[in-house]
Parts: sequence; structure tokens; C-alpha cells
Amino acid sequence: MSDPTTIEPELRPEAEPIPLRDANDNLSAAFMDALERAIEQRDAEAARRLTDDLHEADLGAILEQLASEQRPALIELLGDSFDFTALTELDETTRVEILEDLSPETVADGVRDLDSDDAVYILEDLDQEEREEILAQIPSVERIALKRSLDYPEDSAGRRMQTEFIAIAPFWTVGQTGDYLREAEELPEAFHEVFVVDPSYRLLGRVGLDRLLRAKRTQRIEELVDESPQLVHATDELESVARLFQRYNLISAAVVDESGRLVGLMTIDDVVDVIEEEADRDIKRLAGVGDEEMSDRLWDIIKSRLPWLCINLVTAILASAVIGLFQGELQRMVALAVLMPIVASQGGNAGTQTMTVAVRALATRALGPHNAMRVVGRELLVGLLNGVFFAVIVAVMAILRFGIVDLGVVIAAAMIINLIAASLGGILIPLALNKLKADPAVASGAFVTTITDLVGFFSFLGFAALWFG
Repeated sequence: MSDPTTIEPELRPEAEPIPLRDANDNLSAAFMDALERAIEQRDAEAARRLTDDLHEADLGAILEQLASEQRPALIELLGDSFDFTALTELDETTRVEILEDLSPETVADGVRDLDSDDAVYILEDLDQEEREEILAQIPSVERIALKRSLDYPEDSAGRRMQTEFIAIAPFWTVGQTGDYLREAEELPEAFHEVFVVDPSYRLLGRVGLDRLLRAKRTQRIEELVDESPQLVHATDELESVARLFQRYNLISAAVVDESGRLVGLMTIDDVVDVIEEEADRDIKRLAGVGDEEMSDRLWDIIKSRLPWLCINLVTAILASAVIGLFQGELQRMVALAVLMPIVASQGGNAGTQTMTVAVRALATRALGPHNAMRVVGRELLVGLLNGVFFAVIVAVMAILRFGIVDLGVVIAAAMIINLIAASLGGILIPLALNKLKADPAVASGAFVTTITDLVGFFSFLGFAALWFG
């Protein structure tokens, strides 16, 4: 440890605590400066004092702000006092970088103290070889449980479930159950219910703690059991699990295998993470940036964005080709070139609005075959009414600016047609992609942009050619 006399005043034990966050709820510069100095000086005592009793979410935010070489250095300084749960708060790129810089023994010691779902979440993104090297450092019983979860498909309930739960026999009494809960050492830190199983661990039902606490000690568990709890199968997709929790306001749900045996537990905190991840993924895909994170490397960011920019270039070339068909009209009337972007721009914005709502509705299952035609009809009407509204505005503007009444009629007709096309494209394209089992969030944007550009340019210039030809 460094000589205490060399430690900055704010790091000394008698100094006033440094606030973690500033008035804007950002990590305070004073705190981060003090922590970075502690890391640079290899002052473990100062680092522990600064991070002592921090929530894992705050510790994760600190790791995000530190430079890449400082992150593993801080973890090594904190040693056993570092809570590896903080790594679940990081994006995948940052988490993997940290794990690769730590020794397998350090990672193994850290994940052993975690709930199984958090341990799996940390290990699942590592390469198979690195993962096996870490698992080899973990005792066999814990290693088998982790490997069983890791063997389930990615984005499945089995991969995210918690394998620590409480299971009891139906013939137990309430008194026996209470004694067991008080005396057993290997119990989850927090739980809301106990599960009732037969000798082969097939799930018979559940008993909530509220009902258990109100029952008499002599009452048998089988008299209290809820035999129809909401179940999750280990192979269920996480998105469907999230919808189940949302629909029935669940706090937790049992996870069973293909034979109906109890293998784990899904909790609301994990489901909230799933919902946030899905929403984050959809927003990014709508913008054509894939699963990009702020911490991604330069080349990874370029690879993520380049394909969609190439697709947009193709759509722009198609739009340019449409404009080229009417080169003569553009040369005869400069006003057409001035007004043309207005039609395409309004159509693009209208299409994006409809597409965003449609993609989100498909993701939440609010839009499906039963109401698709009704929604399409509504969007058609929205496009028509919006088109008429803006047609009047741009027609008046064109007439006042250029003094050509016919030009106002042409742009008004084009505006109505393009906004109708935008509304229909914004709803029909996501529906079609969803029907084809493609992700509407990924590809809808490029198709909707193409339609609004082509229809906008073609309708405006086509009407102008017919009207003034």
C-alpha cells in the first residue's frame, strides 16, 4: 500500500465522504477523480473506502466510466469485496473485455457467490474455451448446475432462470415447513413462494408466503397448494416469458423441463431486464445499427452500420433514377425541383411514424391477424386525412410563391397520394415481414423509405408531366 502521507486529502479516512453523484444525477467528477487516483496508486484501502456499500448498479456505472485498463485493475484492488453482480449491469462488449483481462480463478471465485441466473448471464458471452476454463475452477455441484443452464438455447427461459428455489413435499405440515425455512442453510436470499413437488420433482403447485404465514401449524401443505400456477417451460423464448409476466402481473414463475420437473425459477427482476433489452434492440434495429453498444470497437461499429447505409444508397439511386425520367420537366420548370423534396420528406416522416407504431405493436402482440385489416383501414384513413391537410398547406404555399395555380393542384395531388402510400407502407411492410418470419424491426425502415421516395417523386413529377405536358 502507498505511504498514507502521499494519499490525496480526499482519500484519507478522516476526510469528508465524496458524493457519488452530482446534482444532475451523473457520477461526480470529484468521485471519479479520487477513484482513478486510488487505482493509479494501487491503493486498495482507498478504493474499498470509496466503493464500500455501493449498489451493484452504481458499481456497474463506475466501471462503464473508467478507461478499459482501469476496470480490471479496480476489480483486483477490491478483491473479495468486489460484487461480481455489477458485471450484469454492463453491456456485453465491456463485460467480455473485463472478463478476458481477469484470471479464470478470479472470475470463478466471483461467480460462485452469485445467484445462478447472474452467473450464467456473465459467462454466456465468453468463448467456449474461456468458459470451460472458468467452470473448471468451480466445485462440481455448482458447475453442473451452471452448465445445465448454459446448455439451453440462447434467449430461452432455461438460460436466464435461477436454479435456487425452495421445494417441499405435499404431506409436510405448515409447522414443518416453517421450521425448515428457519433452519436450512442453503436457501435463496429472497423468495416469495415455495413450490410443492412429488418424489420425482414433478411440480404439483405452489404456496405463497402470505398464505403460508396465515395457516395453522398443523395444516398440511397439500391443503394450501395452488395447483394451477403460471408455468414457464425451460425452452420458452424470453420474449414470450416477459409477455406472460406482463399479462398476469407475476412476481415469479416456476420453470419446468419437458417432463414437467421443476428445474428453476424466473423472477420479475430478470423479466424487467428482458423487456428493456428487447425494447433497446428494437429501437436500434429500426435505426439500422443492429446491436451496437457505446463501448463497441471502431471496426465493429462500422460493420454494424455499413450494410444498412449501403441499402439506403440503393434506395437513393432508385429515387434518383425516377427523377432522371423527368429531367425535361425539371429543366422547363425550376419550381418542380424546389418543391419536390417537400413531398418525399413528408411521406418519409409519415411512413416512419406508422412503421414505428406497427413494429412495436407486433413485438407486444397487440397487432395480429385478428385486427390487422382494421388497423390497415385506420391507417389508410389517417394517411388520407393527413394528406388532404398538408395538400392544402403546400398548394397555397406553392401558389403564393410561384404564382402558378396549376402547380398547387399538382403538388396537392402528389401529397395526398404519397401520404396514403406512406401510411399503407408503414403498416403493410412490417406485417408482411412478420408473416415471412423476418424481423420487422430490422428491414422495415429501408423498404418504407424506398416506397415513400419512389411514390413521392413519381407522383409529383408524373402529375407535372401530364398536367403541363
